[in-house]
Amino acid sequence: MDKILVTGATGQLGSAMVGALVGKGKHVRAATRKTTKIRWTDMVQPVVFDFEDAGLHNAALDGVSGLFLVAPPLDFDAPAKLIPFIDKARQMRVKHVVFNSAYGVDANEQAPLRIIEHYLMNSGLAYTILRPNFFMENFTTGFVAPMIASGRIYMAAGEGKTSFISVSDIAEVAATAFEKKHYGAEYNLTGPEALSYGQVAEIISALCERTVIYRPVSETEMAKSARDKGLSESTVRYLADLFSAVRNGLMATITDGVRNVTGKDAVSFSEFAQRNTALCKLSEAA
Repeated sequence: MDKILVTGATGQLGSAMVGALVGKGKHVRAATRKTTKIRWTDMVQPVVFDFEDAGLHNAALDGVSGLFLVAPPLDFDAPAKLIPFIDKARQMRVKHVVFNSAYGVDANEQAPLRIIEHYLMNSGLAYTILRPNFFMENFTTGFVAPMIASGRIYMAAGEGKTSFISVSDIAEVAATAFEKKHYGAEYNLTGPEALSYGQVAEIISALCERTVIYRPVSETEMAKSARDKGLSESTVRYLADLFSAVRNGLMATITDGVRNVTGKDAVSFSEFAQRNTALCKLSEAA
């Protein structure tokens, strides 16, 4: 019986991943710091997990055939946390690791996620690497949601466009990679169109019949806001790198990765917005 360990199982992508695997009849061990956030079922077994607590690793990996690996978000220290766990996965005879990296990191050999990619590729483990663009869910449950509630999106993105992708599409690709054993594959994953934050604001405004505007801010303004919210300097630096890529048009490319793996088109932002009425509830709460 296949059992897949899903790290970050209560996050945006991890939650979608658990659902996608169960939908394909796979048993899931759902790793999280707080198991009370995950309902135990015949198909889903929560397990307490932390990358930095090696004492939890054996129990998480025991008896699993696959590992869905997600790094902590915006973490420059991710290699120091994930590389020892990759070693442990090899020792525990995990057969297949699907690593969720990030769009564009293969163009920067010093990027933390790229360092992890190389280590995994050279580990001797069967692997699949996913490089998705920014999540559409950032607008519903992520860092952009409070801005939408206020009616103003502030971002150091200039007029740069992003080919946003839904976590449901990423999860379907990952689940298919496990099901079909896509060993040694690397997939760059995007939505079907590239949009500026201004265009996203227009889509939300039209759908919700309430004005949401986009105001570009400088990198300095964004950094100050992040520091005011208590984010670390390394996280601030990570954000600066990400949005520099957006401003320079590096996140606007569109790929056929989702269709090539799943046989289905990736959902557009308009479709995503129509399916997620939380966007308009955010607007109503303002």
